[in-house]
Amino acid sequence: MSNLSPTPITVAYGDGIGPEIMEATLRILDAAGAKLDIQTIEIGEKVFERGNSSGIAPEAWDSLLRTRVFLKAPITTPLGGGVKSLNVTVRKTLGLYANVRPCVSYAPYVETKHPGMDLVMVRENEEDLYAGVEYRQTEDVCQAVKLISRPGCERIVRYAFEYALDHNRKQVTCITKDNIMKLTDGLFHRVFNEIAKEYPQIKNDHLIVDIGAARIADTPEMFDVIVTLNLYGDIISDIAAQVAGSVGLAGSANVGDTCSMFEAIHGSAPMIAGQNIANPSGLLNGAIMMLVHIHQPEIATRVHNAWLATLESGIHTADIYKPGSSKQKVGTKEFADAVIANLGQEPKHLARVEYAKREERPITTHEYTHTPQKKEMVGFDVFLDHKAKDATALGATLSKIESDTLQLSMISNRGTKVWPNGMPETFCTNEWRCRFLSKVKAGVVKHQDLLDLLRKIEAIGFDYVKIESLCNFDGIAGYSLSQGE
Repeated sequence: MSNLSPTPITVAYGDGIGPEIMEATLRILDAAGAKLDIQTIEIGEKVFERGNSSGIAPEAWDSLLRTRVFLKAPITTPLGGGVKSLNVTVRKTLGLYANVRPCVSYAPYVETKHPGMDLVMVRENEEDLYAGVEYRQTEDVCQAVKLISRPGCERIVRYAFEYALDHNRKQVTCITKDNIMKLTDGLFHRVFNEIAKEYPQIKNDHLIVDIGAARIADTPEMFDVIVTLNLYGDIISDIAAQVAGSVGLAGSANVGDTCSMFEAIHGSAPMIAGQNIANPSGLLNGAIMMLVHIHQPEIATRVHNAWLATLESGIHTADIYKPGSSKQKVGTKEFADAVIANLGQEPKHLARVEYAKREERPITTHEYTHTPQKKEMVGFDVFLDHKAKDATALGATLSKIESDTLQLSMISNRGTKVWPNGMPETFCTNEWRCRFLSKVKAGVVKHQDLLDLLRKIEAIGFDYVKIESLCNFDGIAGYSLSQGE
């Protein structure tokens, strides 16, 4: 290791407790002999306050594109409109499509009801509702677009199975909500089933997210590797980390084809910033994953075992300290000092770790198996901003619009059919989805028909706020029905 050239990495100290836990983490890595060429950038709150709505300056991107390895402390994203999540921006801009979050229990040294817990969350990191595509359509109604692509599903599912192979894991569980979101989550589940057939040596199963989250909270020992969509993965990985003992212990790797980012899974916790009480373990475990990634497995092994020995010794920060089982409550700096003092030591009761340099093997994680399908346009959904009290009069008016190709077939409100034959009990807002379908066979509807339709809607004084094309793919509807339709 002494002849190893330092690996360039980009470091951001972040906001809130970020500077404290980053300082502690870097001191431990330095003491352990990590060979790092550190380039520091500023991101987050101070950058937002200077009027940069992305939270990151151009020169910071230059550093990230030079090093392609990012060790990041938590940052604070201002709430409300006008700014975007920097975490999401970095993940998507650098193509960090796989978020890997190990959740392990350290009983009896960290209190947990599940001493045998050892699972890994593989979370899709770029799509889903985290695409951040939102609209305010009327005074009362806002919309978020859930974006799921087949290539995005294929590469994260394949990554999960490849991860299981590389780490001697026996089972991959897919978690979705495709009983409700049949097109988006349904696509993810369908791709999972397709790819699972390529890995007969690994068990596979599927759970709906509500019961899946319940079982993670109640019986996490039943899981090995979990692969899921972006939002579910964010939520249930925090549940899993807390069930294991503390969110403050969990690290995270964000992996792409050419870049990577390593961090704690928790936020910036500004309420305890500057008090020397934050636990640096989450960021330290992220840094350990980074060391393995940059081919310094011996240093990763040295740091990880020292950290485990420190947990065993009962020297704990406030978040995991428990009178009677812990021996000493310490601050951020003192915990780092204890880990440094234990470098070269190994745990006596917890399982020691040993990271080996893995042989590189070609893995096609982006294999996109696409069979062309026949696409036929069959109609349009026109969303109206209209203060109708119910859909009866609205449906009667829209039904009179004459068209050679299109006719009104349904009106829904908040996803529930309200015309024809709606019920007065259904609560309605001022956004109405009006479905116009072809009078004749599929495939004869053209965009010109939409333009003609919109002119007629505008002529009667109605305000349309959004249009969706309705298409069939190989004769199968590529759009959802409404509740009650």
